[in-house]
Amino acid sequence: MSRTIEIDPVTRIEGHARITIKLDDGGNVDDALFHVTQFRGFEKFCEGRPFPEMPSLTARTCGICPVSHLMAASKACDEIMAVDIPPVAKKLRRIMNFAQLTQSHALSFFHLSSPDMLLGWDADPAKRNVFGVIVEFPDLARMGIRLRQIGQSIIAILGNKRVHPAWMVPGGVNAPLTAEKRDEILPMAEEALGLALKTYGWYKTQYSNFSEEIEHFANFPSLYMGMVNEEGNLEHYDGYLRVMNHDGSLLHDKVPTDNYQDIVGEAVEDFSYMKFPYYKPMGYPQGMYRVGPLARLNVCNKCGTPQADIALAEFRALQKNSGPVTSSFHFHYARLIEIIFALEKMLELLRHDDILSEMVRARARGNRSRGIGIAEAPRGTLIHDYEVDKHCQMTKANLIIATGHNNLAMNAGVKQVAQHWIKDGKIEEHMLNRVEAVIRCYDPCLSCATHAMGKMPLHIELTDASGKIIDEVTRG
Repeated sequence: MSRTIEIDPVTRIEGHARITIKLDDGGNVDDALFHVTQFRGFEKFCEGRPFPEMPSLTARTCGICPVSHLMAASKACDEIMAVDIPPVAKKLRRIMNFAQLTQSHALSFFHLSSPDMLLGWDADPAKRNVFGVIVEFPDLARMGIRLRQIGQSIIAILGNKRVHPAWMVPGGVNAPLTAEKRDEILPMAEEALGLALKTYGWYKTQYSNFSEEIEHFANFPSLYMGMVNEEGNLEHYDGYLRVMNHDGSLLHDKVPTDNYQDIVGEAVEDFSYMKFPYYKPMGYPQGMYRVGPLARLNVCNKCGTPQADIALAEFRALQKNSGPVTSSFHFHYARLIEIIFALEKMLELLRHDDILSEMVRARARGNRSRGIGIAEAPRGTLIHDYEVDKHCQMTKANLIIATGHNNLAMNAGVKQVAQHWIKDGKIEEHMLNRVEAVIRCYDPCLSCATHAMGKMPLHIELTDASGKIIDEVTRG
């Protein structure tokens, strides 16, 4: 008889979601769906607001990656103003974004994902968390906590707040970097780079222990999209969009960010509040693609910093053939490389001769009716697309969030994992945790992709075809 398993909510992610697993008469997985159960409202309540408010307003979408929204929104406002911001302002925006990337990737790797890898997939759920890691692996936990602390501290030094700083503004930033602040940041960034390299060295000795997860955690052919610079190297702030096919060939290259709608379409499904972006030339749902650290390292020619490029070569050796790295489990590996890159670039920018320049902001009124700002957030490509009226008030906002880009891939990953581990209709903790863990590989930020209210308990029910409950599990 057919049955349905629900995982509600998915744990150790930012936001609320549930997973539905449908079993056939033999107790094997017929289908699986990833439901985002929150309501998203930012696009609507941006309407009618003055466009300069958008960086501060849209940053409230998320408390983990507000800097990404500040940056994309500010870039969109720069376009509405029709200004070219001062060169040092671009450098300072980049520095803050690198600090955010560091703290966000550290949070994902150490706090959200490492409990599975260190404590075991079938460990007691009450202990399989960051506190359990602190008890069992205190040195590694301290490195993770410190790495995130440094990233947040650098954000606070630049913007006077760790969360929702108001430093990035339309036209640039609202205050220059002082020599005192630079000298405070430099040793912190150097310390963080040392911690990142040490963590990366440790992880290289560990990931092979997860061969089964590597093989089955959303490991399938797909497209990949990310931003690259003029030379085709890794880029997070300002560049071109590049789309790679599953065999490593390029489908689109050097796409100006203002032309993103040539390649990105958006669809909706009745089982989720999150949109389903797709590669437009292939149509929906065939145009599934992935974004984020895995995709960025796949599409770029190189990182462009010494230590990150060494790590990138090792990363690409993970794939046995000549194509891109396909296993979503390697998002974890890619995050560590991006932390190294971010800190190397931060140190490079902080040492530029003009970094203390006081020319950090261009001022103008609205001179265009539309502005598009695209940046690479920790979780992938982030798009802010604004339209304004003659009074410079918002008439439309379209936010395409990194997590949304990965929506099709996450759903495909949930199905693949469920089909591999769940057999004969049995409910076991390690099976359910692996179904959740494939979502954690993407580090989804559902509070970015939707607008959350309240909390949900975990309640898993196993029912027969008539709806009778024959087994259930409750957490919390």
